[in-house]
Amino acid sequence: MSTPITVLVVDDDPAIAAGHAQYVTRVPGFAVAGVAHSGGVALAMLERAPADLVLLDFYMPDMSGLDVCRAIRSSRHLVDVMAVTSARDLAVVRTLVAQGVVQYLLKPFTAAAFRERLERYAEYRRQVARSGTAADQGEVDRALATLRGAGDAAAPPKGMSAETLGAVVAMLDRARDARSAHDVGDELGVSRVTARRYLEYLTQEGLVRRAPRYGGAGRPEHLYRLRTG
Repeated sequence: MSTPITVLVVDDDPAIAAGHAQYVTRVPGFAVAGVAHSGGVALAMLERAPADLVLLDFYMPDMSGLDVCRAIRSSRHLVDVMAVTSARDLAVVRTLVAQGVVQYLLKPFTAAAFRERLERYAEYRRQVARSGTAADQGEVDRALATLRGAGDAAAPPKGMSAETLGAVVAMLDRARDARSAHDVGDELGVSRVTARRYLEYLTQEGLVRRAPRYGGAGRPEHLYRLRTG
């Protein structure tokens, strides 16, 4: 039996960290090496017991994910990092990639997307673990392409735009409270019917939680909240 790929889960939210750890245990060939709720604890755990892969949130109480990446590289730990975060700033993405982040997974995500990233990473490790040298440029390219895949995000259904879908997710991510289709439509400048369509799609995908709000007469209004893990 092959040695499992060990994973250190780093997220300041205990519930989200526990959820990510549970996801890891469901993927064959992976094992949880530990769970940390701060950057400092994560670095200390790596010193005691190095892991193969770190699932790293960007926002933490003591230091940013970028600081953790820099500390890992300066300590010369031979560990790969997958950013699992809600940070959508492309400058952040570019900086993290420059610090050696091998994959970038945006919250919220589905269990299927999470599993796909881990399986892709496992295949990458299998390709580069073989002894000897690469036969040609193509072999190196294939190994690196394994991490990226043919397409990291599924296209939205016909009639929906990726830009609007992203805007709805970003709006819910900024919101402190649950929002109705009317709220989302007003902020994004689309009709309530259009907003509801996108919100229902995100709900079906498991990325948004829906709950009824009872008030006056008639049918209850639905409120939508982004799932954080």
